[in-house]
Amino acid sequence: MIIAGIDYSLRSPCVCVFAGLKNETFNFNRCTFYFLTDTKKYATFFLKNIYGERFQDWNQDFQRYKSIADWTMDKVIGSEQIAIEGYSMGSKGKVFHIAENTGVLKYKIYNTGIPLEVIPPTSVKKFATGKGNADKDQMHQQFMRDTGMDLKSKITPDKTKVSNPVSDIVDSYYICKYLHDGIIDRMMDT
Repeated sequence: MIIAGIDYSLRSPCVCVFAGLKNETFNFNRCTFYFLTDTKKYATFFLKNIYGERFQDWNQDFQRYKSIADWTMDKVIGSEQIAIEGYSMGSKGKVFHIAENTGVLKYKIYNTGIPLEVIPPTSVKKFATGKGNADKDQMHQQFMRDTGMDLKSKITPDKTKVSNPVSDIVDSYYICKYLHDGIIDRMMDT
């Protein structure tokens, strides 16, 4: 089974790809993570399965959306199913830009025929922590309990709070795990 969870954004998109047997338990070691960043020091390889890359240069918004979507498609191609986090109801700022950016990716996924599941952010947070309004620190704390990995100390040790790209890696992990567990549940029902 190859599936992907996407935490999609304009500033720090992240993809988690899980490759394992159909009945295999979801775990960090079977995942590969990819993220985009503007920060040079994060555009590198972390641990054994996390890859940071720099954004491509762009001159127009649509050029940016296309480059992010193309990058994402390169990471998820070959997946049997994909999940993406839906829009949050409290979004602020460039909400139309966010929607346009995500729309380009959804269209590209649709054209491949790969099934896409859109998961509300509150469902991802509740699945991970039991709280639909969990913040970045609570998500990271749960990630550390679930995986034994402290991404903040490995990737952003100079920061006092959990931030990009750590929060995006954590979110993509739980989006992918949510998809995985749903697939397993459906297999058990049949």
